[in-house]
Amino acid sequence: MERAIIRTGTIDADVVEANPIVFNGKLYLFEYIRDSDGDRPAYHASETGRSCFRFLDAAAQTYTPAFGHGLHMGCAMADGGKVYVTAVENWGASRFYVMESSDLQHWSEPRVILEDPRWAGYNTSCCRAGDRYVMVFELGKPKELVGVPFTMFFAESDDMRHFRMIPEAVFGHDFYTGAPMLRFFDGWFYFFYLDSRVLPGGYVTCVARSRDLKAWEISPRPVLMPDEAADRRIAPDAAPGAWRETVAGAEDRNASDIDMIAFGGRLEMVYSWGNQHGTEFLARAHVPDCDEAAFCRSFFA
Repeated sequence: MERAIIRTGTIDADVVEANPIVFNGKLYLFEYIRDSDGDRPAYHASETGRSCFRFLDAAAQTYTPAFGHGLHMGCAMADGGKVYVTAVENWGASRFYVMESSDLQHWSEPRVILEDPRWAGYNTSCCRAGDRYVMVFELGKPKELVGVPFTMFFAESDDMRHFRMIPEAVFGHDFYTGAPMLRFFDGWFYFFYLDSRVLPGGYVTCVARSRDLKAWEISPRPVLMPDEAADRRIAPDAAPGAWRETVAGAEDRNASDIDMIAFGGRLEMVYSWGNQHGTEFLARAHVPDCDEAAFCRSFFA
């Protein structure tokens, strides 16, 4: 039986790509701060109007210095005394980058890890899989490669600096998928993704697993669906701003961009809800007495 996710309230708006990590024994929340581009609104409390990344110290409720200015849709992973952030050059751009830090204060220069002038790139997610790292990356083009946008591809690295694509490793070629989160336990890759086929007119987080990233088994049980009552609840420590006044009337047909980390004896989670087209909120959740591996396995028990 899958583990029950307890939603604990919305904490911010205009933040979608976010994920918790544990680094040096402390819980942090990585956030991608959006700029404004067409229909995409900038973060409501942006100080510069430029895209960037930052970490929130969950205990102290303080932010690290912003970094990665001009990059987009980042995702963080802590491993071996370092924190790595993968990102794309821009929405629909052709280059993916990685940065690293040992203290969350000083960051390496962005390094190109994958590129192809034909690509339209978006989200990423990384995990350690034994003696290597594996990254999933999302593409919207070209049509002959992607099929139905958006589609997920996979790459591997020995050092988080040099990546190579894994031939024939693909997910979602024949249907829409997005918002990736990748994990690896006991020989299985668990891939959490957004699916538009489960809820008419809506978007639901689902999970599939694979041993080789080529043959996939999709769980029959959704991971996270929209829940208007729980999603609209504002957390006591939520960010200030006029966005709070928009929560009650916002359309809720999306439960996406889930990410998680085990900390303090439970699984800490964040996810996004809204209309999937510009009106989006960041919310927290947790799973008591659970770790990542147990949570992943529960959908295939």
